[in-house]
Amino acid sequence: MELVLDNKVLEFVSDFKKPETISKVRKQALDALNGMDFPTTRVEDWKYTRVGKYVKKKYKQVQATANVEDYTIADLNAHQLVFVNGYYDESLSTIKEDDAISVHKIEELDEEYYSDIVDGTSENVFSLINKAYQTGGVFIQVKKNKKANFPIHFLHVLEGEEVIANARHFVHMETGSKAEVVATYHSNNSENSFTNVVLEGHVESNASLTINKLQSEAKNVFHISNELFVQDESSNFLINTITTGALMTRNGLEVIVEGENCHTEMNGAYLGTEKQHMDNHTLIDQLYSNCTSSESYKGVMDGKSVGVFNGKVIVRQDAQKIAAYQSNKNILLSKTASVNSKPELEIYADDVRCSHGSTIGELDEDAIFYLRARGISAASAKQLLVAGFIGDVLDKVENEALRTNIDELFLNDFGWKF
Repeated sequence: MELVLDNKVLEFVSDFKKPETISKVRKQALDALNGMDFPTTRVEDWKYTRVGKYVKKKYKQVQATANVEDYTIADLNAHQLVFVNGYYDESLSTIKEDDAISVHKIEELDEEYYSDIVDGTSENVFSLINKAYQTGGVFIQVKKNKKANFPIHFLHVLEGEEVIANARHFVHMETGSKAEVVATYHSNNSENSFTNVVLEGHVESNASLTINKLQSEAKNVFHISNELFVQDESSNFLINTITTGALMTRNGLEVIVEGENCHTEMNGAYLGTEKQHMDNHTLIDQLYSNCTSSESYKGVMDGKSVGVFNGKVIVRQDAQKIAAYQSNKNILLSKTASVNSKPELEIYADDVRCSHGSTIGELDEDAIFYLRARGISAASAKQLLVAGFIGDVLDKVENEALRTNIDELFLNDFGWKF
């Protein structure tokens, strides 16, 4: 196919390193980019998130090293897989003895199996850029009827200015397996850099996968994640997404439920200050009957920050007896902060119990007055109310070491105690 010279996407990737070998997935992504353009606010899914000024910049793929001591999680006791600027750094990584899992390079993922898993799903231009120009990533297998002995920690670091990190990962949970993945994102001297990550997986029957994601990059980077998981019958999938970093964040999460008796749970807390923009887009697609899902996202926005939530649950015609709960609640701490919230239910079945709701408001002045009347300062009163507001989301993080790390982050960055 002849390249279109004025194609903005092709211009964006023109300086990226071409892979020595072209896999089927890479070729399909490269071909698709020829006819793609970056989304504008005229595209419904990007109505409240402008990416134009970020994609006009030129980024470079640079292999580097980093000091990760400040980013490791004390007492986590995990398999630690380190990615610096999207490249796997084996020297900084530690894989423990664990007969339940195997770790491979992403290139070792069977492409026929992968194509079958993602068949029928759609992709945006950023996930295609990732797959066409990914520089590293891992394929994790958790073996049949095994429980991983340690959490699996994907530790991502942006190091340097005007860098793009294209890391791609896949987690395969075989039948009856169980595991926890921790994905953290950090940055150092990262002015005008860009994290563009893809995390996908397959949760087979009776398997259980928990993902805890913490994005705390500096407020001078651009972060887009695309996450896709497919559930088979009687499986469980839980993801907790905590977002405090980056100047502009777009968390895209999609779960396809392809079996009965599944449970899907999504929880999120996003906390914005200054001019941060935080966009959470979620989708749960229920294809089979007798499934449950729960979704709870809470935002606290200060300064001139902007929050976006767009969550959709689709219940297909043959998916009867579905129980789906979806909630988005937000607090604005300043007059100049804002939130755009759009929870959606798209139901084609008639025997379901589904609910959704959204609230946007300020802290209760009566509650602040009550606390101050008992000798608590105004700042401490606000902190207590914020802690009570998002505390139930943070409590979903059951990993004690990670929860301690999150509490320390909130204390250092916001002065909030939980």
